[in-house]
Amino acid sequence: MITTEQIKKLRDGTGVSVMQCKRALEEAEGDFDKALLILKKRSTDIALKKSDRTLGAGIVVIRRDADLRGSKRRSTQIGRDADKAVMVVLYCETDFVAKNDEFIKLANQIADIVNEKGEEIAKNESVEPINLLIQKIGENIKLGEINIFEGNTLGSYVHNGKIGVLVSLEGGTQAIARDIAMHIAAMKPEFTSRENIPIETKESIASLFAEEIKILDKPEEIKKKIMDGKIDTYFKERTLLDQTFIKNPDITIAELLKQAGGAKIKEFVRFSF
Repeated sequence: MITTEQIKKLRDGTGVSVMQCKRALEEAEGDFDKALLILKKRSTDIALKKSDRTLGAGIVVIRRDADLRGSKRRSTQIGRDADKAVMVVLYCETDFVAKNDEFIKLANQIADIVNEKGEEIAKNESVEPINLLIQKIGENIKLGEINIFEGNTLGSYVHNGKIGVLVSLEGGTQAIARDIAMHIAAMKPEFTSRENIPIETKESIASLFAEEIKILDKPEEIKKKIMDGKIDTYFKERTLLDQTFIKNPDITIAELLKQAGGAKIKEFVRFSF
């Protein structure tokens, strides 16, 4: 006979419904370990069946090594004064699940594993808990992008779990790095500077505007000036160093960095749903 205590123990260990636990125990004839294996196999089968369903929502979380200092999980792979930041994206099908406490908790747990053990181990260790949550919630769930930044001057920002930004500076301060992360979240730059815009992108945009300009009834030198102006405006709006700083519209990000002792942008990443 299957007891309430057995069902509770299996439910506590897996998080799946009481009826699923009861059926697994019945199939295993009361053997807890066998019932656990049955549920894990079912969760894998369910995950495979749902794997082709559209993932239109999710959450982005960021965990900072600095937040964990003083604990046993503090990173020992970088310098004492250095920092590490981990961004993890966990996908699901609906915003309803994206706001689910267990879904959010799982995303943060995966980020902690990335921070502590690295990306590949986190990918392996996340498979089982993701499958169990799929079985419990009934939606497709998938681990998405993982980004790891290390350095002395990192900035991070998350907005409502829907937008996440990591920034690494050479020089400057944590406060400046965070301000720039917030700026990137709002202004969506595609490039750091004009110099790192791919030549293919420049040629594509020039070709696009050339089609607009050639129909104008203007002298060629005027057309060229209009063309140059359009290209300059297009890339200025999309290049981080050229953008007007959202917290002080009197300066650009390049000028902000100059005021911060000549700090430089090493890299940044932005993700949004």
